[in-house]
Amino acid sequence: MTAIALTIAGSDSGGGAGIQADLKTFSALGVYGASVITALTAQNTRGVTAVHDVPPAFIAAQIDAVFSDIPVDAVKIGMLSQAPVIRTVRDGLDRWKVEKVVLDPVMVATSGDLLLVPEAVATLRELLLPRATIITPNLHEAARLTGRPLAENRAAMQDQAEILRDLGARAVLIKGGHGSGVDAEDLLLTADGPQWFTARRHPTTNTHGTGCTLSSAIAAGLALGLDLVQAVRAAKAYLTAAIRSADRLKIGRGHGPVDHFHAWWPS
Repeated sequence: MTAIALTIAGSDSGGGAGIQADLKTFSALGVYGASVITALTAQNTRGVTAVHDVPPAFIAAQIDAVFSDIPVDAVKIGMLSQAPVIRTVRDGLDRWKVEKVVLDPVMVATSGDLLLVPEAVATLRELLLPRATIITPNLHEAARLTGRPLAENRAAMQDQAEILRDLGARAVLIKGGHGSGVDAEDLLLTADGPQWFTARRHPTTNTHGTGCTLSSAIAAGLALGLDLVQAVRAAKAYLTAAIRSADRLKIGRGHGPVDHFHAWWPS
C-alpha cells in the first residue's frame, strides 16, 4: 500500500515553508502528498508581502475532493489565518472521520510576519486542539495559546504542555528551537508522561520552514505506520539533518530554507 499524507496549509511562493515544504518533506520520506490550500502568500526568504485567503467553501471543496477519492493515512494542518477557515477545516475532519491529525498552530512566519489574525486564536484553541492527535507549537506559539510568559526552562515548557493537554490535545510537542543554549530541546507530553528530544543547535540563518517541516515529517511517520513517539523521533532526526545541510543551499537573501532533500541531492 502507498502511504499517503494530506497537508492543509498555506502556499509559500518562495518554496521554503507551507504547502511546498510539506510536500517536499512527504516526498523525501517516501510518502505520497496531497494538499488543500487555505491561503496564498506572496512570500520569499525576506518576508511576507501579501496574503490572499481562500474562501472557506472552496477549502471544503478541496477537502471533499481529496477524501472522496484518496485514502489518506494522516493529515498535517498548518496555516489557517481566519476563524471561518478553522471551522471549515474542523468540519471537514469530522465529516470524513479523520483520526491521525498533526496540528502546527502557525501564527508568525520566520520573518516575523503575522499569519494568524489575533481573534482567530481562541477559535483554533477551542475547535482544533481537541481534534489533534498531536499539536506542535514553538515556544512563542505555546505562550500565546496558554496565555503564559515565554517558557525559558524545562519546567515552564512542561507546565504549558500540560495546559494544552487540558484544553483537549491528546499529545503536545513544544519545540525549543527558538530557545537559547547549545541544544535545541523539544518536549513531547502524552498521557504516558513527558519525553525530551535533544539535538545540538546548528548555527545557521537558513531556518525558514522548520516548523512546517517537522510537523509534516511527523505526519509522514504516522502515515507510514509509526507510533507517535517513533514518528516524533524520526521527524526530529530528519529536521536536524536538514538544518545541518541547509547552508549548502543558496536560496534568496534572507532566511533560506532547510535542505529537505539532503539525503538525495549531491553535495
